[in-house]
Amino acid sequence: MTDDFLNAIFTIVDFAVDLSETIDSTKRSKPDIVEVPPDPTAPPPGAQRALAEVEARAREAAMMVRTS
Repeated sequence: MTDDFLNAIFTIVDFAVDLSETIDSTKRSKPDIVEVPPDPTAPPPGAQRALAEVEARAREAAMMVRTS
């Protein structure tokens, strides 16, 4: 009876040790290298002006909605 009890205890301890080793090995693995896109370039001056105009119109429209 004592042998069965000890076998059960050792089986549980072996399982816990294996589980902790598995968790430890996954924590130590190196992360995958992620490619980062290059920094965006500034749009040409004409596009910048057009964007500024659209943003100004959007702000004006938002102000009209708030005052209504």
